[in-house]
Amino acid sequence: MHKYSYIFKQETNGHRNFYVDHYINYYNYERIKSKLKGMSPVPYRTHALQAA
Repeated sequence: MHKYSYIFKQETNGHRNFYVDHYINYYNYERIKSKLKGMSPVPYRTHALQAA
């Protein structure tokens, strides 16, 4: 899948939904943030809950 798929016209709603779902997954599970101690958002929250 192309990294910048959102730039290209999607042929169907199914394609659009696929790319939106993929981006949401990337944003929540793969995107590394320095503010979150080098973790992505979901693992950071899980870690914070386990530490509490």
